[in-house]
Amino acid sequence: MVSTTGNATAAGTLPAGVMGGLAGGIVFGMLMQMMDMLPMVAMLVGAESVAIGWLVHLAISAFIGAVFALALGSRVSSAASGAAWGAGYGLLWWVLGPLLIMPARLGMQTFMFNETTMQSLMGHLVYGVILGIVFVLVRPRLGRG
Repeated sequence: MVSTTGNATAAGTLPAGVMGGLAGGIVFGMLMQMMDMLPMVAMLVGAESVAIGWLVHLAISAFIGAVFALALGSRVSSAASGAAWGAGYGLLWWVLGPLLIMPARLGMQTFMFNETTMQSLMGHLVYGVILGIVFVLVRPRLGRG
């Protein structure tokens, strides 16, 4: 069995964050597609297609997962702590993303609270929980080197 401390885990930290981010991003992306939100995500890069929305969303998801690994990875030691830290991290990105960065980038009012942003909150929480759990489950396997 691989130790959950030291270099064995450190080697897998960043890839585990990316994998957790992509896993959470896929689930969150399916929710976003059902709510027809992906064209708005595509607007961040000047497009409106669902396919571009998926690409942008997954790139952001992987990046945010990598940041989670670097910033919080040492605090995550179990599925429960991964879920808890992930949910808090998802909440942070809900504030930063759909409440601040996205509307500012698209010339919309920031910090709008409506049905869409509340649905986005739920999606960000789901994303964070999945990110945290997948991170803690795959990190030891990726650190075997």
